[in-house]
Amino acid sequence: MAVEKTIGSSSLVEVVDRILDKGVVIDAWARVSLVGIELLAVEARVVVASVETYLKYAEAIGLTARAA
Repeated sequence: MAVEKTIGSSSLVEVVDRILDKGVVIDAWARVSLVGIELLAVEARVVVASVETYLKYAEAIGLTARAA
């Protein structure tokens, strides 16, 4: 009787498909100040999702106008 070992790895296509299906949000900010003077401010907001996923959630929170 042969024992089969399955590896729990995913292909790149499966990973991209899951990210586009569920979406990913990265929200970060950083500020560097010295003696109360702001020297550098970096803010970033990255949203990666398919158009279908974005529209589904945007409509749910009222960011899109519904077609009449």
